[in-house]
Amino acid sequence: MKAIWNNTVIAESDETVVIENNHYFPVESTKKEFFKESNTHSTCPWKGVASYYSLEVEGKENPDAAWYYPEVSELAKSIKGMIAFWKGVTVEK
Repeated sequence: MKAIWNNTVIAESDETVVIENNHYFPVESTKKEFFKESNTHSTCPWKGVASYYSLEVEGKENPDAAWYYPEVSELAKSIKGMIAFWKGVTVEK
């Protein structure tokens, strides 16, 4: 699977985990040069507290377009160390 934003592959892996229709990519499959830490957080009742990254590709920014769970609940242990995308990021084979 590939995560693409602004015509650029930002993550690629054959080992994604799908939860709630979102592909979670292993952190090591991401191209870190496109990711910037964000101060945004949200809470999922069963996964835990999510942290976000903004994406920056060729001078364009997509705020809070990627999220991950630094500490996951027991129910969500399959996505520990993984990142998911939204806000215009497409995921395709």
